Amino acid sequence: MTNANNVPKRIPVIVETDIGSDMDDMWALVMLLRSPELDPRLIVSGTGDTFTRAKLISKTLEIAGRTDIEVGVGIPLENIKLPQAPWVEDYKLDEYPGKVHIDGVGAIIDMIMNSTEEYTLLCLGPLPNIAAALTREPEIANRVRFVGMFGSIYKGYMGAPDPISTFNIGRYSYSARHVFNAPWDMTVTPTDTCSVVRLAGEKYQKVRDCKDPLVQALIENYRIWKQSDELNDFYKNLDPDVESSILFDTVAVYLAFSDELLKMEKLGLRVTPDGFTRVDESAKLVNCALEWRDLEAFEDFLVDRLTQGN
Repeated sequence: MTNANNVPKRIPVIVETDIGSDMDDMWALVMLLRSPELDPRLIVSGTGDTFTRAKLISKTLEIAGRTDIEVGVGIPLENIKLPQAPWVEDYKLDEYPGKVHIDGVGAIIDMIMNSTEEYTLLCLGPLPNIAAALTREPEIANRVRFVGMFGSIYKGYMGAPDPISTFNIGRYSYSARHVFNAPWDMTVTPTDTCSVVRLAGEKYQKVRDCKDPLVQALIENYRIWKQSDELNDFYKNLDPDVESSILFDTVAVYLAFSDELLKMEKLGLRVTPDGFTRVDESAKLVNCALEWRDLEAFEDFLVDRLTQGN
């Protein structure tokens, strides 16, 4: 997509994220802010303590100098302790210099319905907010492209041979079923591709040692997150000095503007009540990133984006 001067047009994006639970959302947010192909307009917090999640978004945007981006507070659900919460303990959401929408679902609907542009809706967490938006205004599904990190098709976490019920689908499976049945164009990265992305060695060191304030905030959050007693056994063994966590959501950010490094296939996907994504020829077709063409190249690309080549 280009304009009259043959300059690529930036893709307008609305983001929905459960930042604050797993670290990958923070990595994805920094990558998003470092991607010139994308034009984020609104970022909405999803599930659990959505006010603390909104503070995490807002503080990150302030550090990035991007308070032109609006922030939305999603539907608050169960009270889940957020490992990154200490980072925003003293941060006041009402002091964010940009616009904050307490009704984040309404903000999503209004931004889509009041625009003549086609937005990409980039979803990085469970889907109650999006299901609620569809219920309130079904027409949004005809006006946006949906991209996200969802499902497990042929492989589970980190290349395991059996598909699984994933958190983003299984936590609120009926919301996911509503979203997956909507008539929008859908592109997803399932565990088949997103759960094998990690940085280690020199690649991770380049990010860890980057002096950019936004990247320093990312690593600071990673260290705070790692100290949480809420982590599972796999994450408890991670060392923030030598390696990243699994960077699931960064693949969804990439898919918002390119699929060059991935092998894509359109599959009919049916979301089951127990949170699985089953291939079903009679179900809605979804564009799925099933394999990597070049995972190492994506890792290099990600490092360069995060550090801006520094």
